[in-house]
Amino acid sequence: PVMCDHSHLFSNQYVTHNPKLYKKPFVESFEETPLLVAVLTYMGYGILTIFGYLRDFLRHWNIEKCHVAREREEQKDFVPLYQDFENFYTRNLYMRIRDNWNRPICSVPGAKMDLVERVSPDYNWTFEHTGKVVKDVINMGSYNYLGFAENSGACADAAIEATQKYGAGVGSTRCEIGNLDIHEELEQLVARFLGVESSMAFGMGFATNSMNIPALTGKGCLILSDELNHASLVLGARLSGSTIRVFKHNNMQSLEKLLRDAIIHGQPRTHRPWKKILIVVEGIYSMEGSIVRLPEVIALKKRYKAYLYLDEAHSIGALGPNGRGVVDYFGLDPKDVDIMMGTFTKSFGAAGGYIGGKKELIDYLRHHSHSALYATSMSSPVAQQIITSMKIIMGEDGTTLGADRVRQLSENTTYFRRKLHDMGFIIYGNDDSPVVPMMLYMPAKIGAFGREMLKRNIGTVVVGFPATPIIESRARFCISAAHTREMLDTVSLPISPVREPLFPSLEKPALAISQTTESEKRSAGR
Repeated sequence: PVMCDHSHLFSNQYVTHNPKLYKKPFVESFEETPLLVAVLTYMGYGILTIFGYLRDFLRHWNIEKCHVAREREEQKDFVPLYQDFENFYTRNLYMRIRDNWNRPICSVPGAKMDLVERVSPDYNWTFEHTGKVVKDVINMGSYNYLGFAENSGACADAAIEATQKYGAGVGSTRCEIGNLDIHEELEQLVARFLGVESSMAFGMGFATNSMNIPALTGKGCLILSDELNHASLVLGARLSGSTIRVFKHNNMQSLEKLLRDAIIHGQPRTHRPWKKILIVVEGIYSMEGSIVRLPEVIALKKRYKAYLYLDEAHSIGALGPNGRGVVDYFGLDPKDVDIMMGTFTKSFGAAGGYIGGKKELIDYLRHHSHSALYATSMSSPVAQQIITSMKIIMGEDGTTLGADRVRQLSENTTYFRRKLHDMGFIIYGNDDSPVVPMMLYMPAKIGAFGREMLKRNIGTVVVGFPATPIIESRARFCISAAHTREMLDTVSLPISPVREPLFPSLEKPALAISQTTESEKRSAGR
């Protein structure tokens, strides 16, 4: 990872302290890619691309074996099923480091987890399981913010009881005979937790966005979307048929300009006023670690009479003194957010999503949302897991366990971010965000970092193009309340004991990449 001196890092921090909108300083850090690092990164991708074309040439003439799907000779006159050029990146770049993803685990994804050991005899085209298990890998990749990914304790016991009472599946939709009393209890609890009039639960987090936005907007409506919004929000906006305009990430000047233009000019060609203007943002952006500037967004929404759709997938449970999300974090009124959306997959250790707001909104969605009308109801043990964990967070279980976990997550986040900063790494995002992206930049480091961390029994998520800009590859750590200080210290140690390699067939390539990485690090250090 590229390192920097601290004075340079501080010069790239954005500090907002507006007493009218913010009760405390709002600090985020996004350092620009150093010029030398950017040049070396582009050179790395350029070399990989050149060799990729060379290998494609060898595959075309059957000099090198081709592992990818290709058109059969007798079908060459048909419409092609495979666009070879579109798969160029997958064939020649992604395959080299594919061992860093899709690793099968065989335990609860808690603070530590067990991995199924696998090897590749053909440089990541296929994998074979060795039958061995890698024990006690520190889990820095799961969205287990409050540590509710457990197979024992109050939540697991309650889920088992619900399974014995209701069974594992429902076998029907909510509007038919799949509406259980446990679903009604869940929705009432979510509404109380959020501080809104009513709420509705869905069995899938992705579908909560992609299937409900089309029910809220349509032709003649305008959606203003943050450029880094999740794919589910993007898909929902496209399916709605609304006009979509994108504003720069967390940039209030860009958003206000779009709002002004929308009101002044109206719809294209006819210049009629827009039927609705919907601002779509997230609470925490999962790839950047940034927190939405919600006080400013609400101020703009009120000024220009727009609606606000807030996706709290990563922020609900993980932010705020009471764990109630970004609204709680800024001390705002939940009624100022028209549509509050979130998922149960992260902080609650379950599955599904919710939408909260006014009773009229929820009643409308019950009759017009595709996800409500056509999707099978949420599984009863999943619903019970959510209910139990949410009551713990709210303190309704009669203990302080929930408050302790919320506080522990905040302390772990502050500790780990400060630790990485003191070591000189470039990290992105807000100081209070449990999502901690650490910049790697160069393509060789993506695979090398993931492999070297796993050798030290640490499981991390590494991310590169096209999920990020081509010169902004990164490792992403997700902090949990279940992490101990010893675990966080182990992750942040520059040198840890190395065990036997997990991928024997990849030992030499990984070593070569690691050596290149060290030389690049020395040349890029400042």
